[in-house]
Amino acid sequence: MKIVAFFQNPYRYLPEGFEDKYPSVVTTPYFSLVDPEKVTEAFHWHVEEVLHAVRMGFDGIAVTEHSQSSYDMAPNPDLVAAIAAFISQVEGYRCAIVVLGRALGKTHEPLKIAEEYAILDHLSGGRLVAGFPVGLSYDASLNNGVPPMEVRGRFYEAFRLVTRAWSEPEPFAWNGRYWQFPFVNIWPRPLQQPRPPVWVPGIGNPETMSWMLTNDAVFAYLSWFGLKLTGQRIFDRFWSIAAEKGVEANPFRVAYLQVVAVGASDADAERRYRPHLEYFFRKGLGAIPPNWLALPGNIDIRGLEAVVRDPSDFGLYLRMREASYRDLVDSQCAVVGGADTVAQQLEEIVRTHRIGNLVVMLQFGSMPLELAQENIERFAREVMPRLRPIWEDEGFIHHWWPAAASMHSARA
Repeated sequence: MKIVAFFQNPYRYLPEGFEDKYPSVVTTPYFSLVDPEKVTEAFHWHVEEVLHAVRMGFDGIAVTEHSQSSYDMAPNPDLVAAIAAFISQVEGYRCAIVVLGRALGKTHEPLKIAEEYAILDHLSGGRLVAGFPVGLSYDASLNNGVPPMEVRGRFYEAFRLVTRAWSEPEPFAWNGRYWQFPFVNIWPRPLQQPRPPVWVPGIGNPETMSWMLTNDAVFAYLSWFGLKLTGQRIFDRFWSIAAEKGVEANPFRVAYLQVVAVGASDADAERRYRPHLEYFFRKGLGAIPPNWLALPGNIDIRGLEAVVRDPSDFGLYLRMREASYRDLVDSQCAVVGGADTVAQQLEEIVRTHRIGNLVVMLQFGSMPLELAQENIERFAREVMPRLRPIWEDEGFIHHWWPAAASMHSARA
């Protein structure tokens, strides 16, 4: 299987009680809460952590975008992805460069995204995985001013435009509902033709799942809400839709994001990671008001029907601001423990739900650079070798992985 290290760039010094006073995104003040030197430090640490994962031999590294957000100060992940693409190419590492986000539903410039991704594909020597989220509701509509009713329509149109711009031999005119261009002729085009592999992050909307399967994209499930509470229903839904469409149950069609912390023992892991884990969930995801994730008009009818019938898609999220360490671990919002504990839980997860791409978040919340690097190393050395052989004997082909990225990212 493929194992990808995932990174956000949080501000790691939010005050005690932040989650009770601020909603975390959009309206959170900046100057009264931050030390500018700590912001500089955060960006330096973020880059160092990404490059550390490259050098530790992960199959890929992943970054994503969030606007106006204290829990991820990365409005354009292509900036850091470009560093990782170039450095890994120069140093001879063949890891995939997985950009899990440029959200097409919120963008006003889809051709700029097409061009940036093409540049990344060349910088990496053809190792880009292109991620296209629909877009978080608050981010698309509150941060970027896109009416909620337009978000999904913009996503569909932008995807058609971007993928055609990547491979069309001649300049063409585009007369869509949301964009009109007399000439589309981007430079450069991606090295991978007709397009790089496409992954689409989501939290389980059946309409999005159906679209992914129709458009041959990987479903990247972003489960921060507690896999034990959400996983069975979400993955059953995906594989059921795949079966209805006559699509092979190839595990490489699925990527799964999991927060992971590895210590010398279970007790050591709890002692060292507990405060950073609670920081991440309470002051980050859990501090986003639930209604901001589903502004009226944003969710399509199939997604609305699924939520109304059973809101448990959101798992622990609705009470995440008060979640304890034990709540988070017991629900598998995070997998934490010694190497044996972590490896055992992750193997059970990927086999049970047929996951071919495991995306692990090894820096989270207030975790400092040194501890993040240690977590990356422990996972790479003590856990990753146990998981990699999964699916090797099943005969499945990974059609959604760059050909230039090696099975295991070692020096070429």
